[in-house]
Amino acid sequence: MRNRYLLTGVFAAIWMMFFDKYDLISQIKMRAENRKLQEDIEYYKKEINKVNEERQVFHEDYVEVEKYAREHYLMKRPEEDLFVIIRDSI
Repeated sequence: MRNRYLLTGVFAAIWMMFFDKYDLISQIKMRAENRKLQEDIEYYKKEINKVNEERQVFHEDYVEVEKYAREHYLMKRPEEDLFVIIRDSI
């Protein structure tokens, strides 16, 4: 009688570890995905803070807006000539 309970318990444990919808392998994959998503959350929080700091600077200083536009979007004033120099890194 006692052997039957042990056999049933072992069978249930094996079933839950390998054949259930939330088996052991799925749990490991979900934890790895969760860890990666948490790292992504931290990365995007840092990026949001960086963008908010830039936005704050742009609201306060027009010179910074002009500098950013010139550097990133190659904008210029009508009377200026623009020369783009591309350097190859060694």
